[in-house]
Amino acid sequence: LESRGMKELIKKLKPDCLEDLIALVALFRPGPLQSGMVDDFINRKHGRAELAYPHSDYQYEGLKPVLAPTYGIILYQEQVMQIAQVMAGYTLGGADMLRRAMGKKKPEEMAKQRGGFIEGCANNNIDGDLAGNIFDLVEKFAGYGFNKSHSAAYGLVSYQTAWLKTHYPAPFMAAVLSADMHNTDKVVTLIEEIRTMKLRLDAPDVNASEFKFTVNDEGRIIYGLGAIKGVGEGPVEAITEARQDGPFTDLFDFCARVDLKRINKRTLDGLIRSGALDRLGPFFHDEPKAWQASIDQNRAVLLAAMEEAIKAAEQTARTHDSGHAAKQVGM
Repeated sequence: LESRGMKELIKKLKPDCLEDLIALVALFRPGPLQSGMVDDFINRKHGRAELAYPHSDYQYEGLKPVLAPTYGIILYQEQVMQIAQVMAGYTLGGADMLRRAMGKKKPEEMAKQRGGFIEGCANNNIDGDLAGNIFDLVEKFAGYGFNKSHSAAYGLVSYQTAWLKTHYPAPFMAAVLSADMHNTDKVVTLIEEIRTMKLRLDAPDVNASEFKFTVNDEGRIIYGLGAIKGVGEGPVEAITEARQDGPFTDLFDFCARVDLKRINKRTLDGLIRSGALDRLGPFFHDEPKAWQASIDQNRAVLLAAMEEAIKAAEQTARTHDSGHAAKQVGM
């Protein structure tokens, strides 16, 4: 419901109940938009046009329960079936056959269905002219009819997500970002929306980020490490496991504590370039202006020190393993 065209339609319709949202999904299609059905629906809802079931020139009171949710407009395929049942006594199976026939628009089949509909209406003491006019109207609108169960599914989920976005904006946007975090273009679009919503988004940080986007105690969205190109769940698990012993203090401390068998050079390079290790660099500054002036220099230093930090960590690991082996022999 967040496309530009749909937003314009929402402004005109001003939905105030779930039925309106369900109708909104069915209305926002080329057929209803081009046929004038949308304008008629809106005018009927807001009292600018007469409510009729289904038309001011030929109404049948028995259709009011069927068409009241859509202000007398034949909008759903299910309504086509219900009209056939209410007026002409169709069985559910027969009504579905009528729906299918109207969808195919075969003249010979429609002539057959028209005769059956008028005959059924006659059995219910409904005037033949009224029955014929309503059948013609049903046939016209059936070409635009949408499955209500589909509309209801989309409408309900749209309402639920709109409620969450309104009342829990940060957790909602964090969840949406996590769902699309491997789609860079979508992430960029969502970040722009976050700024429009005036939410705070913190840069990726190996001392704070999880694999997915999260929200901290201050209500700020924390960038998920999984959204960084080349960083999978394995490396992030290695990072979160290592920082259980406390925050990383610098690049050498980071390399010494994480399992380098799970974090290769390419991954470490991606983490540095994304800013996830910015706070471990020598030029990091909490003051935004000062930090912006030194951000490139800070990352350049980290990249330059990466090989040395990895070698130092590997040497420390070998020394530790040798010492452990010596103890085992001594025992």
